[in-house]
Amino acid sequence: MRKAPEMTEYGYFLACEDHGPKALVEQARMAEQAGFTSLWISDHYHPWNDVQGHSPFVWSVIGAISRVTSLPVQTAVTCPTVRVHPAVVAQAAATSAVLLEGRFRLGVGTGEALNEHILGDPWPRAAVRLEMLEEAVGIIRRLLTGEEVNHRGRHYTVENARLYDVPEEPVPVDVSGFGPAAIELAGRIANGFITTMPDAEGLERFRRAGEGGSGRRPAFAGTKVCYARDRDEAVRVTHRRWPNMFLPGELGQVLPTPAHFAQASELVTEETVASSGLPCGDDPEEHARALRAFADAGFDVVHVNQIGPDLKGFFDFYRDEVLPRLKG
Repeated sequence: MRKAPEMTEYGYFLACEDHGPKALVEQARMAEQAGFTSLWISDHYHPWNDVQGHSPFVWSVIGAISRVTSLPVQTAVTCPTVRVHPAVVAQAAATSAVLLEGRFRLGVGTGEALNEHILGDPWPRAAVRLEMLEEAVGIIRRLLTGEEVNHRGRHYTVENARLYDVPEEPVPVDVSGFGPAAIELAGRIANGFITTMPDAEGLERFRRAGEGGSGRRPAFAGTKVCYARDRDEAVRVTHRRWPNMFLPGELGQVLPTPAHFAQASELVTEETVASSGLPCGDDPEEHARALRAFADAGFDVVHVNQIGPDLKGFFDFYRDEVLPRLKG
């Protein structure tokens, strides 16, 4: 039987695909004022489509965020295997943790071709990507100790590498998992679990895979909503900006460009969005109910992202109407 967290916390999910760097920093500040207790931030080279239209460098944004908020920050997620070598990711994570005075968690996953193929490297099949991720996490952890690292593995080589600016405490490395193989890997190597669904069965699989480890490891989730005064308008905004969320199967991992996502998203209708269960509109109980599903599944922290332009309205709505219901 799963054990629910004593009290699920609620954070805000910063979407680098959907906003420029200055806007993201301002949202981080607004999120803390609204009562959110942590921040997720996505790591993209491309947006999913040109309507979203942004892709700032996440590590620069994290540095700026560290100056305007006291909230913990977690990447959701960084792919440390193809586009960026794990030794470079380790340096970025260490610097972020120092700037945030230990309030940083590195979330990693196997990534998407959309972001990772840009240097002309082949896009490996899923099993190989998981193998690469496991090796990369091992390299990152060793470098984060501040000791010199030499490594020659199946996928990566590191020679005489040492990070001179590292935090006092080790940076937790959390792993994203959706299918059984990825969840099993997360269970074996991760400090915490990351997903975007209220997947109680997956969370249990993660816990079982890590049995024998020390202590209870946290589970983090993220989801999207579209706050607007008019529900139909919220559905239209979601359909226009984030239709990629409703594509089936592995398309999200294998399509290579925003143009391909736009083509595939022509199969997604407004009716698909309206019937998906994604909260659209200004019914606070609908929003609270969607977030409670994660708490009921046993997740420790849930991060919510607002789709659409009314960020001020969203933060006011959550501060006054939604978060009090969840905390109550």
